[in-house]
Amino acid sequence: MSNTQSTNRRTFLRKATLALALSIGLGAGMFTSTLVQADIGKPEKTDLKFGFIKLTDMAPLAIAYEKGFFEDEGLFVKLEAQANWKVLLDGVIDGQLDGAHMLAGQPLAATVGFGTKADVITPFSMDLNGNGITVSNAVWEKMKPHVEMKDGKPVHPIKAEALKPVIEEYKKDGKPFNLGMVFPVSTHNYELRYWLAAGGINPGTYAPAKDDIKGQIGADVMISVTPPPQMPATMEAGTIDGYCVGEPWNQQAVAKGIGVPVITDYEIWKNNPEKVFGITKEFAEKNPNTTARLVKALIRAAYWLDENNNANRKEAVEILSKPEYVGADKAVLENSMIGTYEYEKGDKRDVPDFNVFFRYNATYPYYSDAVWYLTQMRRWGQIGEAKDDKWFDETAKKVYRPDIYKVAAEALITEGKLKKEDFPDFAAESGYKPATSDFIDGTTYDGKKPNEYIEQFKIGLKKDEKV
Repeated sequence: MSNTQSTNRRTFLRKATLALALSIGLGAGMFTSTLVQADIGKPEKTDLKFGFIKLTDMAPLAIAYEKGFFEDEGLFVKLEAQANWKVLLDGVIDGQLDGAHMLAGQPLAATVGFGTKADVITPFSMDLNGNGITVSNAVWEKMKPHVEMKDGKPVHPIKAEALKPVIEEYKKDGKPFNLGMVFPVSTHNYELRYWLAAGGINPGTYAPAKDDIKGQIGADVMISVTPPPQMPATMEAGTIDGYCVGEPWNQQAVAKGIGVPVITDYEIWKNNPEKVFGITKEFAEKNPNTTARLVKALIRAAYWLDENNNANRKEAVEILSKPEYVGADKAVLENSMIGTYEYEKGDKRDVPDFNVFFRYNATYPYYSDAVWYLTQMRRWGQIGEAKDDKWFDETAKKVYRPDIYKVAAEALITEGKLKKEDFPDFAAESGYKPATSDFIDGTTYDGKKPNEYIEQFKIGLKKDEKV
């Protein structure tokens, strides 16, 4: 039986079981729960198809499905892996998918018209952290003389200054230094660029007005797109010298003995926002109850993933290792999911917050997270002209929808599934996190002052600069 047939059969059986339970009534508790849920209203659409890419941070979708959280909301969901991020986004825009695990930059880029123009929103942030930058063994050997060591092991975080002499050597030999990332508006692209630029390496700029969308203008390195599951094989083949990707594809390089993760995104920007759940604005407007209910299910899944100090992570690894989800070896998934991270083979260190799904209000769609992505789009030329601070704020508020999140969260509080303390103080929440300097270069980011933030960088576009 194929994975699709198995999933469809499972969905059918769950539908039948829930329908039977509702028709005969399995005790007063069920009816009480149903009455409380009626505050949101019945879902307008119950049969849903959600897309994802085979990455560890699709976990809230898998857990919401496997633990029955979607069914608790009267939603019958089919999860479908997508070939790449573009296929996934196009599927949501054209209605083949009702929603998807998305790069945080995708809804924003669609809204501002970098790439496919569409009204895509997010009512739910899927996780914090979870990415790494890996280099080939050959590159790592060249970097090591420039890396501080203690007791025979590298001192982390490793800054891009250690890579700069390697790139200069490649230039001297007339060879390009090639790096992979997953999509032009991915966190991975921006984190890789941030790390490189902080080390004095120019990652290049885009010029969409001139039909240049490669992002390699003035670059010291050549950054290009490679789908996440193909990263290790592409590096092993020598096509790229390193890459920035989510797990388990950095750990896969370690397991195969072909590369070394030199830094995690937690070390580039502590507790940085990563993926989001994206839907079209039209879907949310046509299906407000369905939208609130699917967010409820995802919140519960994220809570389960972080509950009791990650106590459920080993079970989550079992689920994610299934071929219909991530399909990676359990040992590879565990290297990042259970609070540790392996750099060089055998150099496994405690990184309890490498994957965060609920702690630190990880699921709340903060405007300041959206603004940061927009600043990077501007810094690297994807937004070709200067914008005032008001534009950043207004654009963030078009896409990130904490109002929908609030409805879902308050319903969960009312039902007793989660507590008020589990969420931000909605009455006082502005949607903007406090200013932070938790970046590898110590630069201060205040989401309310995006232009002031951009002006601090030596590399990248500023003010009215154009490519």
